[in-house]
Amino acid sequence: MTESVTPVWVGTCGWSKPAWRGTFYDDTVKQREQLKFASKYLKSLEINSTFHGLKEPKDFLSWRAQTPDGFMFSIKGHREVTHEQALRNPERNVAAFFASGVPLLDDKFGPVLWQISEHYAYNPEVVDRFLAALPQTVAEARVLIRQNTAGAKIDRRILELPNRRIRHAFEVRHPSFDNPRFIEQLRRHDVAAVMTNSPEWPEIRELTSDFVYLRFHGDVRRNPDGYDDATLAEWSEQIDGWRSGRTAPDRQPREVYVYFDNPEGGGASSPFTARRLQQLVDGDDGVEPMPVQPSLF
Repeated sequence: MTESVTPVWVGTCGWSKPAWRGTFYDDTVKQREQLKFASKYLKSLEINSTFHGLKEPKDFLSWRAQTPDGFMFSIKGHREVTHEQALRNPERNVAAFFASGVPLLDDKFGPVLWQISEHYAYNPEVVDRFLAALPQTVAEARVLIRQNTAGAKIDRRILELPNRRIRHAFEVRHPSFDNPRFIEQLRRHDVAAVMTNSPEWPEIRELTSDFVYLRFHGDVRRNPDGYDDATLAEWSEQIDGWRSGRTAPDRQPREVYVYFDNPEGGGASSPFTARRLQQLVDGDDGVEPMPVQPSLF
């Protein structure tokens, strides 16, 4: 474990998984209490529902209120931007996404994940316009909203927020993105290339921003029963190199965000895998002990 204080945030892709009932969530945890429960035992969660539809300010305020101090969310960008419009003419839809209340997560506002379809081939011009449209601060998001929402009223609470940086991560799945020009674009716009472990998608391992974003979708061919301690220990060592700067070309420490969505058993093992990796990275103090460790078997 490194002595660096640079944080590593390990969690899962979403928290409302049917397979977690009776494993991670016992029968006493009601559905409306799942976020509060999960955020006690995981340091971060990826909000996936924002991909399927725009939320309202009250949703983000509620999520923030249900989670403890020191917790961090990542937020998945709306599919209207990434799939329906395929990144084209992004300004209006990116503005609508932020106007829905995303910045109201405030101090728990982590990276925004933009995930595009596996059928979307690399188009340098379209990608560059999209990356340029992404606001890098809350102040820039407010300007983008004003310029692109046709006079729609902005929630006053967004206007009153302190300015803070907005981080972005970009996940690609088409092999044409394995291209040096794409990496250069990400670096120029300060957007992190999402690293995944699926053999079906490009294996990008380049550091393109001052943070790292990992998504473990699970590889049932390599790890049919999930991730064993040996595999997680290898990743822990790599993560430690990034957070300390030891293995970064510029030797700069980086925050690391890691999310699991294990395919086996409907993802029942995901929160336990996340907790184990957090423990390997930060030691026993890195995870809150669970009162009763449910069994997956």
